[in-house]
Parts: sequence; structure tokens; C-alpha cells
Amino acid sequence: MKSVLVTGGAGFIGSHFISYLLNKYNDLALVNFDKLTYAANLTYLTNHESDSRYTFIEGDICNETQVNDLFNQYQFDSVFHFAAESHVDNSIHTPEIFLDTNIKGTFYLLHAAKRLWMDSPFQVKPNFKEARFHHVSTDEVYGSLGSTGLFTETTSYAPNSPYSASKASSDFMVRCYHHTYGINMTISNCSNNYGPHQHHEKLIPTIIRNAIHLKPIPIYGNGQNVRDWLFVTDHCDAIATIFAKGQAGETYNIGTRNELTNLDLCHLICSSLDSLHPRSDGLTYQDLITFVADRPGHDQRYAIDPSKLEQDLGWQASSSFKADLETTITYYLNHYVSTS
Repeated sequence: MKSVLVTGGAGFIGSHFISYLLNKYNDLALVNFDKLTYAANLTYLTNHESDSRYTFIEGDICNETQVNDLFNQYQFDSVFHFAAESHVDNSIHTPEIFLDTNIKGTFYLLHAAKRLWMDSPFQVKPNFKEARFHHVSTDEVYGSLGSTGLFTETTSYAPNSPYSASKASSDFMVRCYHHTYGINMTISNCSNNYGPHQHHEKLIPTIIRNAIHLKPIPIYGNGQNVRDWLFVTDHCDAIATIFAKGQAGETYNIGTRNELTNLDLCHLICSSLDSLHPRSDGLTYQDLITFVADRPGHDQRYAIDPSKLEQDLGWQASSSFKADLETTITYYLNHYVSTS
């Protein structure tokens, strides 16, 4: 039975990934290690609380002693590192939190894995020959694209926010532990995720929440910033594929070629809400769209080329953007109507 650590498993993507693993594999013992910050929610994992394969431990990846004790107690041979501060707006106002969690926390995890798995550089202990550390990162480390082109695994890093700079730093830390010490690791850089359970501060939940409450829907600048949208369950499946089949030391970009401007995405959501939950005054939700001052350093366009993942590892996205966006809208519609 594999001993699996998932950091940040009470968050949006981490909780989906834990459900993915527990629903797909029987031969594992999984520890969810989460600090339970404002963006975490253990109710996403209520269905697994009685599962003998699942253990939740509240803790902080920035607590080196706690991290070392955790590795020593559970003898992890599989690490999926999701835990991170991830909201760009927050990073602009409180960058120091992002430096601590995303860089220092990643370092403590890597160092604990090295101590447990390695006798010395490139000398793996017999019981950990198959041990692997997977680091979940973002396409934002590559900076901003113009109107053409795609991010590939060889695109130079050019982070433009404290958030993306901290994630770029953590990527480099993971990479150096492979090249210096021989840690078996993989990295994935994903495009913007969407789906149920995302924190309300993110763009899609914000659009839906404000629309339902007939409040202005804030769109930065002129709304022409482009994002590439990845359904969360596709992301989970891609990570599992990379962990199982990816080459040690390699990075894989995860995306599904769903590029939309923020304004176009907002129009799609408002149009769907007009059908699913019409306004009582007969007006359209699009009337609530309000352009606000642009975010400092706002990247213009992100777009992922997932060819390496598709061609080298045989991964294919199973989602339909239209259907999964509708599923997402319906989830938040039910949530915000029931809590209003």
C-alpha cells in the first residue's frame, strides 16, 4: 500500500484530487495535511471521513518540525504538493505570506522527503526506490503572452506578480532538489481551473455570486485579458497521469485549449444564468457588468500547449467546456441561492 501525502487537500483542487485518488485506487493510505486557511473547507471531503484509507491532519508546511515528524511517522513514498497561497490580488497586498508558504513551505517538504528517501545524493534508500514528489504549479510563472503563441515547457520564466514569482521560486527549488540530490520529482504547470468548490474570491464564483445578488459584476480593465480554462477533474486526471508515467525531473504543462477573454466568459455565464435563473425584473444579468480599475501588473494572456503531456504520456482531456461550465454555474447557482 502506498503512503500518500497530499498537502493543501482541503482546498479547491486538492480536495477534488483526494476524491479522485480514493475513488480510483484501493491500495493506498492517504494523509491530507492542511493548515485550514480561509480558502479551505473540509466539508468537501465529508464523504471520506469514515474511510480507513484517509487521515486528516491539521498543520502548516512552514512548520519544519511538524513536517519532519509527519514524514517520519507515515513514511510517505508519494507526495502531491498542492498547498499554496494562490490569489494574485492577495499577493499584491500581502506578498510576505506568499513567500513563506510557497517557497519556504515547499523547501521544508522537499528537505523532509530527501532525508527520508535518500542515503546521500543520488543514493536512494531501498524502501523508497519508487518514491516521487509531484509539485503542482501554474502557467503564471511564464508571464504574459501577446496575441499569439503558447506556453510550452521550454518557455522562459517571467513572473509578473508576487504570487507567480513565489511559485516560480518553488518550481526552481523542486528542480534543484532533483539535479543536486537526485530526488524523483515531476512538476505540472496548469492553466486557470474552474469547477465546483472553488473559493468565492475567484473570477467565476464572483461573477455568479454578484449576478445572483444583483450586484455589479466587476471586470478588470476592458475585460480583454485572456485565460485558458481547465476543468478541475481534468486537472486531477492529468496529475495522476504525470505521477504514474512522467519522466523524473520533467515538467508537464496542463491545459485544454479553452481560451476566452474575461469579458467573453462573463457574457457566457450571464447568458446561462438568464436561462437557468431569470431576473424577476426581466432584465439580463449582463446589465450588471461593471468595468473597474485594472489590477497592477495584470498579465494580458495565458495559453497552454499541452502537446508534451498528450504525446509523451497519452493523456487526453475528457471534459466538454460547455457542459462543464454549465455544471459549474449550476453548482454555484444552487449554493448562492440557498445561502442568500
